[in-house]
Amino acid sequence: MNLLKWSWALAAGLLALAASAQPVVVYSARNEQLIKPLFDQYSRETGVPVQFITGSEGPLLARLRAEGPATPADVLLTVDAGNLWQAAQEGLLRPLASPVLQANVPAHLRDPDNQWFGLSVRARAIVYNPTRVKPAELSSYEDLAQDKWRGRLCLRTSKKVYNQSLVAMLIAQHGEAATLAMVQGWVRNLATPVFADDTQAIQAVASGQCDVTLVNSYYFGRVQAQSPQLPLAIFWPNQASAQPGGVHVNISGAGVTRHAKNPAGGQRLIEWLSAGQAQAQFAQSNLEFPVNPKVPAAAAVAAWGSFQHNLINVKEAGSRQVQAVKLMDRAGYR
Repeated sequence: MNLLKWSWALAAGLLALAASAQPVVVYSARNEQLIKPLFDQYSRETGVPVQFITGSEGPLLARLRAEGPATPADVLLTVDAGNLWQAAQEGLLRPLASPVLQANVPAHLRDPDNQWFGLSVRARAIVYNPTRVKPAELSSYEDLAQDKWRGRLCLRTSKKVYNQSLVAMLIAQHGEAATLAMVQGWVRNLATPVFADDTQAIQAVASGQCDVTLVNSYYFGRVQAQSPQLPLAIFWPNQASAQPGGVHVNISGAGVTRHAKNPAGGQRLIEWLSAGQAQAQFAQSNLEFPVNPKVPAAAAVAAWGSFQHNLINVKEAGSRQVQAVKLMDRAGYR
């Protein structure tokens, strides 16, 4: 009898081990060089293989839609809350009951319905040329619409989701009319036509084509690392008590897919990414901020100084994105 019980216990243990070793399949909009070291570490620690496919956000969402219940994907990992919001709206993700993620991810950086969770934070900051601008001249996103910046501002194109999300969050904060006036002011103040990416806008500031720009903080970090001699500095807007909001933040994040074959394994992977050394490495790999407030930023990122977030939930970046695109078009922001 004891032998029989032992045999059943052994069989149950082997089944549990086999289940725990079931691969987790990830569709990722993050580049392979950013995520593969983390997935390899997870596999070493847990014995669970992680298989992944990388691609752009739009095609990955289209693939999930097309595959439906046949999808092999357990996890969607992508950039920008707008993309995660869209995936949830289209029924491509499932809600997670995870005390771990509730504890590790601040409320404004996760879906109120628990379908997606931030894993790293990127801030939309002001980058300026310190030979042409004094920090005391800088204050807020709103201030960049003032006449004193006429012919001194550079911007990335409105076609990129990062600026669409920024404007969406400003609409959530100020309303449509005030945000339209602000964006119109930005357009009036442009020193050059808009740029294709944040790096080009930063380089234009360094070369004197313009004095200030708005970029994701990690682009500044990349340029700074490659060319530390360039006259560039970063400024966190909307920090004074008289200025509304705080710094606009966005996320890269993840959710478990609606038709995951290994949803428990997918949840465990996301939980692991939200904590400890994995969280630090995940953020450091792209010079972002950890989403987990208990994990310190990398030294190079911490050197930029601390700042207060805008605490409006980042889901607004998705829910107001269409409204933001229409507003930017009305403002002549191309």
